[in-house]
Amino acid sequence: MSRKIKGNGKHLTFSDRVYIEQELMQKSSLRDIASVLGKDPSTIAKEIRLHSEAVLHSTYRRPKCSLCRHFRKCRDTLLICSGCQRPCCGNCKTNLELSRNCKDYDPFVCARLAKSPHVCNGCDLRNTCHEAKKYYHAKPAQKAYEETLSSSRSGINMTPEELQELNGLISPLVLRGQPLSHIFAVHGDEIPVCRRTLYNYFDRSVFQARNIDLPRRVRYKKRKKRPEPRRKDVEQAYRNRRTFLDFQKYTAAFPDLGVVEMDTVKGSRSSGKCLLTLLIRSCSFMIIILLPDCTQRSVINAINGLCDTMGIRMFKKYFPVILTDNGPEFKSPWEIERTESGTARTKVFYCDPYVSNQKARLEKNHEYIRYVIPKGRSMYGYTQEDMNLLASHINSTARDSLNGASPFDLAELLIDKKIPLLTGQHKVSPDSVMLKPALLNHRD
Repeated sequence: MSRKIKGNGKHLTFSDRVYIEQELMQKSSLRDIASVLGKDPSTIAKEIRLHSEAVLHSTYRRPKCSLCRHFRKCRDTLLICSGCQRPCCGNCKTNLELSRNCKDYDPFVCARLAKSPHVCNGCDLRNTCHEAKKYYHAKPAQKAYEETLSSSRSGINMTPEELQELNGLISPLVLRGQPLSHIFAVHGDEIPVCRRTLYNYFDRSVFQARNIDLPRRVRYKKRKKRPEPRRKDVEQAYRNRRTFLDFQKYTAAFPDLGVVEMDTVKGSRSSGKCLLTLLIRSCSFMIIILLPDCTQRSVINAINGLCDTMGIRMFKKYFPVILTDNGPEFKSPWEIERTESGTARTKVFYCDPYVSNQKARLEKNHEYIRYVIPKGRSMYGYTQEDMNLLASHINSTARDSLNGASPFDLAELLIDKKIPLLTGQHKVSPDSVMLKPALLNHRD
């Protein structure tokens, strides 16, 4: 019968329990209650049995032997308690032993409690009866249900052997700097718990790796407020017909053109080496170019070198539109858009001032760079080969935003296969991905 009732598998709610309590007071049968709630009668019976409470009369405490059917006619209790001048307290040890050893002891059982629903709700004699009672109330029943639900889901639902096996899989990968999104994308079939449960296990310190080893688990420091309000750039000739609104209109008019996001990542000093990053939006594939300094000339030379390496035809196909911010190193769009001979190769647009989320994908990729090169570390000892290695590991990291795939996986489908080779990158196996400073420590 329970299989045929729709919704019988769902838990009872507080309103359901209130309805059960009200109907018991009206002396309704369990079958009638179950038919209204859409449950099996056995479900209602179990609910009442599990969550009913035994209650003694608050003003009338009686010894155990007084529960015997022969209590009023029995002469033994009078002989035992005849020397006691106090009212019967119910704590007399002799009385308790008498009830245990008396061969005539026959406890009284209420006829209402002996049959369904086994509670005193709705009994006409409940206010005058001095026997032990059982009641079903909705609020205590709901509280007991919630405590049982919470306790059943707490703790670690794994054997020590299973937990050790999971630790052997998770901890080495986390210690290599791999985010959990990448680990789940590669080993999702081998992990028997969800990601939320895995974070709870990290909070309980059951793994060799700890919360401090998770890149995003440690909160960033609060940003300091600027003492003075930001001032807008007065000279904005470079932004003429290159604003973000112009970018939206241009891409709407030419939706087939790909978009490349461009930015720089600085080291410990603004005058030292820095990184030029370019991200192809269609596959989130990132190219990292090491610059000698963060100047317009270095950026232009890097773009010219990339164009010469790839060829003007391939560059125009995969870099037709470049979206960047308003940094001083990008304020010469005319030289970026054309080759040294004057051939048009791309179109440059600028985000709105202080709105970095307009190129959010590249900003997100910069977090992976900071896992390996923390903010404030000098880039003096790094070479372009180091940046190619770093880009290879970042582009081999699986992403939730790419439905568990890595940028390298999509790049093999969406862009020319020569681009990774021409930029010095190679695909790294998922378990070998490392996003820790140790990746480039040999160069420090």
